[in-house]
Formats: sequence, structure tokens, C-alpha cells
Amino acid sequence: MYNRPVHDELQLHSVLADLVSVNHRLTRLAASVTGSTESPAVWRTIAVLRDLGPMRLGELARVSRVSQPTMTKLVHTLDERGWIRRIVDASDSRAWLISADPSGLAALDSWREELAAALEPTFAGLADDELATLAAAVDIVRGRLEQVRAASTGAVA
Repeated sequence: MYNRPVHDELQLHSVLADLVSVNHRLTRLAASVTGSTESPAVWRTIAVLRDLGPMRLGELARVSRVSQPTMTKLVHTLDERGWIRRIVDASDSRAWLISADPSGLAALDSWREELAAALEPTFAGLADDELATLAAAVDIVRGRLEQVRAASTGAVA
């Protein structure tokens, strides 16, 4: 499918566009196969808190790409389940930071396992080299995302 030279910018653009599109399709397929009615926003919110750490409600809404009233409802739901914690912001004692609770992280891990199990039949016939290619692609994407995260926080990757 991608038979242009490896360093062709048009190929990179096309591959990245396809990667995002296929990822969305894969996520929708996995969610529909599980039959879960849980909002994807719940899992996205816990994942953001896991990946980026505690943050204020407004920042969490911005990063999660939802409105602040929507995030307020999500945080209320997650708080009722015990999946998040509200902690005092050390830089402003009047403000709260939202952080993931270990029970929320465990629920996220369980959801990820459920998704993986639901997708296994779809990918069961992969050859060893195809599985290795997928694993390498995951490592590449994860590495690039970690570089972006480190650069945005000033941390060393």
C-alpha cells in the first residue's frame, strides 16, 4: 500500500492520517464487540490522568477535548465510583487537582484487557512477522508520544 520511498513526506503524512483513522475504527470495533455501554470519555479521562498526572478540572477538560460542564459531570461520576481523587492544589489552596485513584487505574486496566480479548479473534491469524510489525509500530508510536510529553513538561525522556 505504501510503496513510495520511506522518507517521502507525503508518505509520512498519508501513513499518519491512516494510522489515526484506523486507530479510531479499531477502538470503535473493540468497544462494540464488548457490548459495553460505558462512555469512552470515562476511559479517556482516567487515561489522561494516568498519563499526565493530577490537573485542575479546566485543564482536564481541555486535554480531554470536552467542555468544562461535561468534565464536571464526568468527574462527579468518577468520584462517585471512587475512581478519582480530589486533592488540594499546593500552588493555590482554594483550588483542587483531580488525580486518578488506584481503583480507577485498575478499572482502566480491566477495560483494556476486555478490549484486547474482544479483538483477539480479529487478529488471531497473524503471522509471526505481522505480530512483530504491530509490536514495533506500537513501540515507535509510544516512543514518539513520550518524546512529546517529555518536551512539553521539560522532563527527560
